Amino acid sequence: MSLLRWLGVTPDGPDSDKTLDDETDTMRRIATELETLPEERARYLAAFAYILGRVAYADASVSPRETTKMQEIVQTLGHLPQAQAVLVVEIAKSQVRLLGGTEDFLVSRRFREMATRQQRLELLECVFAVTAADDSVTVVEEGQARQISKELRLSHDDFIAARSGYHEHLEALKSLRRKQAAPRD
Repeated sequence: MSLLRWLGVTPDGPDSDKTLDDETDTMRRIATELETLPEERARYLAAFAYILGRVAYADASVSPRETTKMQEIVQTLGHLPQAQAVLVVEIAKSQVRLLGGTEDFLVSRRFREMATRQQRLELLECVFAVTAADDSVTVVEEGQARQISKELRLSHDDFIAARSGYHEHLEALKSLRRKQAAPRD
């Protein structure tokens, strides 16, 4: 079953008739792990992890440091054992790679509906923590974070507040500093 369909954001259609038998052993093991969580909590964590994966994949790759940061966040905020956090993150990364772009807004909307304002702000802070995990927030990643902020219906001030904790990692500012520090002839 697709993570997005499980979240309730993808309608059933002709391609949705796949059964568990069509899935790999790994996917069966992951599904079994997630079944131990209460359904609403699992959906919340799945959407949360998907959005983290979305920003990590904004530059068309997810670094090992971004993956580790996502796992730490999901484990801590989700109160999950490490093995479950790893599985949730791997599912989310896989879904972002497969379906990203076409389903991003739907997952963000679903998360917005499930979450309080404080939880949405917490997610935005985590988005920046993931992008800065490799000591670099690219312009593309910052743009994706801004889009997520808008989809979560957070204000520009909320976005700036979340970003402010990571300004030393912003590539746009690093580039400007390098130009200013370069010797002039």
